[in-house]
Amino acid sequence: MNDVVIPRRSGGVTRKSFDELRHDSQSHSLNRTLGTAQLVFFGVGCIIGSGIFVLTGNAAASFAGPAVLISFVLAGLACGFAALCYAELASTVPVPGSAYSYAYAALGEEAAWTTGWLMVLEYGIATALVAVGFSGYFTSLLHDFGIALPASLTTPFVTSTSTAAGVVFSTGPRVNTVAAAGVLLAAALLTRGVALSAAINSVIVVVKVGVLLLFVGIGVWWVEPANWTPFVPPNEGGFTYGWPGVVRAASMIFFAYVGFETVSTAAAEARDPQRSLPIGILGAMLICTVLYMAVAAVLTGIVPFRQLGVPDPIAVAVNAMKLPWFAIVVKLGAVIGLCSVMLTSLYGQTRVFYAISHDGLLPATFGRVDPRSRTPRSGTIIVGIAVALAAALLPITVLSDLVSLGTAFSFIMVCTSVIWLRNTQPQLPRPFRVPLGGIRIRGTWIGTTPLLGILFCVLMIVPLVLDVSSKALHGNTLPACLLAGYAAIGAAIYLGYGRRHSFIRRKGS
Repeated sequence: MNDVVIPRRSGGVTRKSFDELRHDSQSHSLNRTLGTAQLVFFGVGCIIGSGIFVLTGNAAASFAGPAVLISFVLAGLACGFAALCYAELASTVPVPGSAYSYAYAALGEEAAWTTGWLMVLEYGIATALVAVGFSGYFTSLLHDFGIALPASLTTPFVTSTSTAAGVVFSTGPRVNTVAAAGVLLAAALLTRGVALSAAINSVIVVVKVGVLLLFVGIGVWWVEPANWTPFVPPNEGGFTYGWPGVVRAASMIFFAYVGFETVSTAAAEARDPQRSLPIGILGAMLICTVLYMAVAAVLTGIVPFRQLGVPDPIAVAVNAMKLPWFAIVVKLGAVIGLCSVMLTSLYGQTRVFYAISHDGLLPATFGRVDPRSRTPRSGTIIVGIAVALAAALLPITVLSDLVSLGTAFSFIMVCTSVIWLRNTQPQLPRPFRVPLGGIRIRGTWIGTTPLLGILFCVLMIVPLVLDVSSKALHGNTLPACLLAGYAAIGAAIYLGYGRRHSFIRRKGS
């Protein structure tokens, strides 16, 4: 079968051809060591973490109450449809870079850069958010052993407080040093090699899944059904409780499923990517969704939801059970488990930058592979330092919104890429195809699964944007300013560096 080549310039859009993508997948110097089981563990390692250990409590306390279970269903549906699209693209175009690489082939360089820049929110800032949760559990664990760390070392420079008037931000002479140290430790481990990182991650995944199952099995005996009533608390204005709060909570925890996408960033280091990537993506999603629902139900049943707006909500629940030995076990499991999330999220970010650098849109430092460890060592160190700073300075509420927004937009790009490639390159071999078929409108195929993925992602974006805008109008401008500043920095880097150094543009000129 002859490959259908996408023109580099089509309607003013610069794209990669399939031949170029295939060349990328075969010419890299990364080490192919990951099997199917390791990819599933990678996905589970990244998914099970911040969503259940950190954000479940905040989403329940601030927005949904016990109905956070419904929020998980909504977020899971959105991610499930997107995961099917990722599985098709990963089996068709097994290249590093995930959504960035897919967008480059389907939607062009500008869309690819936008996707890649949003994925910094999705992976890099997600690592920072997890590090904040890690700091909370680590501090609580030390407290159980009689060791008290000063608040100046465990609290970010910017803090957020929920009040009757909404979320209020404040600053002070403090830096979350524990969170920053966690990120730097993960970065140091990644520089040692992907095989070692994968082996350590697999052990950690077994430990944290076991701890969560233990929490569900023991915690169910401490559940007070009265804590689930009313299941959907009455709306108190805006997105505070009621059904608007349920949807807003879904947009907050949406990124908690992002681990399945980390699997697709490992395409260049998988032994049999066309077979193992779809299994890794869908297997991780299925395992984690079931566990998320069970833990969230027990958590909100043990503790009244208004008390869960902390970085370590499961620690609050086990403290309420008054089983000191169990509290230590769960907190230790959370600390260890969040380490694997930092490891896999940071891994995904460095591999996205690796792919972008190989296209010339970022400096060569991010794509340079160390000959001994066979990893992008310099890029990993730079990314680790930047993420550590975000973890040290910003609170969970701001970080979670940034991550969810980046995740939703990159998912939309992937779903759109499936539709575009199905129409422009129908002859490409696709070992995995999205289910549910589709319809044709004037000869254009519109897939049911990617269309539902787009619609659910929009559902995640709208309440988040409305909430951030409402906060800005009422004086809380920090989230809006961070988003605007982040977008401006991304545009400046692309226009000032990426566009001028793009390898595809140079070849086409």
